[in-house]
Amino acid sequence: MIRASLAVLIAALPGPLAAQSTTPLFAADAPIRIELRGPISTIAKGSRYKPVPHAAQLSLSGAGERHAVMLTARGITRLKRETCQFPPLRVEFGAAPAAPSLFSKQRRLKLVTHCRPAEGFQQHVLLEYAAYRLYNLLTPASFRARLATIDYVDDNGTALISRVGFFLEDKDDIGRRVGLRSAAVADSIASGRLDPRAAARFALFQYMIGNLDWSMRAGPKGEGCCHNSRLFAAPGAPADGANLVTIPYDFDFSGLVDAPYAVPPEGMSVSTVRQRLYQGFCRHNGEALAAAVEFRSKHAALLAELARVPGLDERSRRKATAYLEGFFADIATDERVSDNVLTRCVAPLKRPG
Repeated sequence: MIRASLAVLIAALPGPLAAQSTTPLFAADAPIRIELRGPISTIAKGSRYKPVPHAAQLSLSGAGERHAVMLTARGITRLKRETCQFPPLRVEFGAAPAAPSLFSKQRRLKLVTHCRPAEGFQQHVLLEYAAYRLYNLLTPASFRARLATIDYVDDNGTALISRVGFFLEDKDDIGRRVGLRSAAVADSIASGRLDPRAAARFALFQYMIGNLDWSMRAGPKGEGCCHNSRLFAAPGAPADGANLVTIPYDFDFSGLVDAPYAVPPEGMSVSTVRQRLYQGFCRHNGEALAAAVEFRSKHAALLAELARVPGLDERSRRKATAYLEGFFADIATDERVSDNVLTRCVAPLKRPG
């Protein structure tokens, strides 16, 4: 049975923060320091409508590693100049670095950057990084992130700025790590095709961090499924099969991060991203109750993980901790989960006619 095999497979994996990765970059958690040298000013000031790749060099500080790369601005909201003065980047290696490079087996990576140069934006980057770490604690079927201090140097040798950012694990590497395969799905799927346990955990996590900028079953028209998440299936499962596992990413619009530009999606009955609204499917309410038990059991571990984020200042940590404590008050008992969370669950869409 595919459902049973997926549940057993993911539950039996080693601890999510253990050094069990298909690539060296995500096999450890210690922050790294890199230099990106190239037309950085051009990338920051260039056209955001049709980003183009720019040749650059990535160096790993203290390791003597230098790699030719192409840097391309990426994203949707953060790509807009009115939102971010510096865009997120895609880093593509001309050739996959060989062992023992930290970047061996990498060809294409997403790099989450600082958006704006003000010091306060460093805390928003660190809080988004923290969100990935929190989900890692809940399930191995999650994107890993590697924190980095990035020294940006223009191609004329001018040192521009040093800011924190983080690399995101490639989706194909996640698949190899947890024994799943990326599932390409056009536009949308029925909620009944989702693995119930994984979908309930996903939705409750998004409620925990106060994020509404996602979908487990649909994506922007013409861009495939799904919005700010990726679908995975068991090896050999049919293309139109069920029990798809959804893995989330992009948490900058969450209440936990509370970025200055973040607003709730249109049509949502909340006025700020700090207001929680559960968007899990009603058909998964039983699994959501079970997921809440799991979350409660990891209450202390999740707060401890937040406290371990390097560079997070005391004010940001206290604010984020208080926000998470609000979630744990909401799910303190099964009755509270039912009353505070599941009453807002999403029913399946009715077919016309």
